[in-house]
Amino acid sequence: MSLLSADALGLILKNAISTSSMRLGRVVHGRIVKTLDSPPPPFLANYLISLYSKLDHPESARLVLRFTPARNVVSWTSLVSGLVNNGHFSIALFEFVEMRRDGVSPNDFTFPCAFKAVASLRLPVTGKQIHGLAVKCGRILDVFVGCSAFDMYCKTRLRDDARQLFDEIPERNCETWNAFISNSVTDGRPREAIEAFIEFRRIGGQPNTITFCGFLNACSDGLHLNLGKQLHGLVFRCGFDTDVSVYNGLIDFYGKCKQIICSEIVFAEMGTKNAVSWCSLVAAYVQNHEDEKASLLYLRSRKEIVETSDFMISSALSACAGMAGLELGRSIHAHAVKACVEMTIFVGSALVDMYGKCGCIEDSEQAFDEMPEKNLVTLNSLIGGYAHQGEVDMALALFEEMAPRGCGPTPNYMTFVSLLSACSRAGAVENGMKIFDSMKSIYGIEPGAEHYSCIVDMLGRAGMVEQAYKFIKKLPIQPTISVWGALQNACRMHGKPHLGIVAAENLFKLDPKDSGNHVLLSNTFAAAGRWAEANTVREEMKGVGIKKGAGYSWITVKNQVHAFQAKDRSHIMNKDIQTMLTKLRNEMEASGYKPDLKLSLYDLEEEEKAAEVAYHSEKLALAFGLVALPLGVPIRITKNLRICGDCHSFFKFVSRSVKREIIVRDNNRFHRFKDGICSCRDYW
Repeated sequence: MSLLSADALGLILKNAISTSSMRLGRVVHGRIVKTLDSPPPPFLANYLISLYSKLDHPESARLVLRFTPARNVVSWTSLVSGLVNNGHFSIALFEFVEMRRDGVSPNDFTFPCAFKAVASLRLPVTGKQIHGLAVKCGRILDVFVGCSAFDMYCKTRLRDDARQLFDEIPERNCETWNAFISNSVTDGRPREAIEAFIEFRRIGGQPNTITFCGFLNACSDGLHLNLGKQLHGLVFRCGFDTDVSVYNGLIDFYGKCKQIICSEIVFAEMGTKNAVSWCSLVAAYVQNHEDEKASLLYLRSRKEIVETSDFMISSALSACAGMAGLELGRSIHAHAVKACVEMTIFVGSALVDMYGKCGCIEDSEQAFDEMPEKNLVTLNSLIGGYAHQGEVDMALALFEEMAPRGCGPTPNYMTFVSLLSACSRAGAVENGMKIFDSMKSIYGIEPGAEHYSCIVDMLGRAGMVEQAYKFIKKLPIQPTISVWGALQNACRMHGKPHLGIVAAENLFKLDPKDSGNHVLLSNTFAAAGRWAEANTVREEMKGVGIKKGAGYSWITVKNQVHAFQAKDRSHIMNKDIQTMLTKLRNEMEASGYKPDLKLSLYDLEEEEKAAEVAYHSEKLALAFGLVALPLGVPIRITKNLRICGDCHSFFKFVSRSVKREIIVRDNNRFHRFKDGICSCRDYW
């Protein structure tokens, strides 16, 4: 190697840079020092600066630059470019200033790097100064410099300056239009992005992969299904039907537009799939509440040995959270640990959310505490976990740590949804109203339909049904399905059929095909003993072809899901289940338990009513859990409808009698039964 010329050493350095081999680069650097005169030729110095800056050794790069007497624009640009690419934006701007002090004028490659550093640091004043310098140097008319300046103005939220600069660019290439489209989408202006794409096509522009993906993002954000479908056709005509990135964008677009079948078709038609393809479809399933399909696809991706990413893990964890799949969630957590992604902000927040929604609030807290970095999503996830458990004090304590009272992030729209939900489920009316009043007065957040729904639910649970109705009448927005649904449920709970009819009439107008609204009205009449009206509602349902969805409860034992319906006798262990139920019922009745016959929804004799409520699906699942699960293991039951009041009382008796923890997740919240007490404090 001692006989190698400067040109040969330069070629080896170039190879070290392209292969990211720091070891080879250092060896060559040592050989240059030993065999060549000092200082080395400028082109070798530039190679060394590029090597150290691109491979993230900024101090070494700066030292080489300082000891190079013949510094030129290539030397400085190599340093600034490497620093920017490795995220050292402040140092990059410092070196840019030093370059100017050294009397070197930036070129067409230096300015884009400087603009990128300014955009990343959100420094609009500095950006304008560099823009002025680019004008003075005559570089702003270069298409790449102009495009990077435009991108900087967009990212520093100077929209008017960005638009003016865009209009002044004499020659706009595809990258310029891509910057306009992508920044419009990022800035929440999908309509502008769509108009820009149409204008780009009108002037004869040929879109590339980035253009298609940007337009699809605009269509999905604005839910413009027809426009997206038209673009799908254009993808074929332009020959991008084999482009993986474009197909990934189509999967995401159809998923966000609630066309999950189209997402499946696009995925199936892909010849080559990458990790993003799998992750996009998993995320699409989660967005469309197809949590079981999302979990199965994740498991399939593991068999296909698809590369693990934090986005895939977080999406799979969200699916587990949606269906309360604790065991699968734990196995995904283990996979995340093996893949060394459990500490990332996405996976950590998803773990907090998953454990909270699966009723394991202690595990949720542990995942939260172990995260090295937390953001607003993480805090909202834990507050949401507390809300599911009805732990209003813990939720409020965490809220106190947020700005402006604490040093944490500022609460957002979803923070208050979780807080008000926690207050509703714990019956904390006073705290809930204070939080609601503070939303606009202190935090400047306009309440939305979700917040109003929580307030109606909170007042209704506390028995303040008339106040809830008055609150609805004063709303500044049109009451939504969730608002009227909360009132109707309160009417059922507290025997207010006259207001229940009002709520039902509004629900029928908003969603006439939803069987749940009709069933809830019928149940309201039944609970009040108005059987004729209850039967009339059910007959009307039959007359218009509306069928009530079946109620299911399911429990997982040894990785197998066991589902039950009311009066279900089809299970292979039915004899043991019935024996256990009879045993429990006898013990409960001996302890003073009496079935709540008001919760029988049909006009029957007393004995028939008792039999009606005795074989609800959740009771069958509980009996099976007691038979099949070993002592000491909590019994976890999931139900697609709300747990009935009789089952709620029954479970409290059982938890005290058999000394077992029972966790029930219904379509409303979690109920943790232990030693005869429920975590919901009977505000169910």
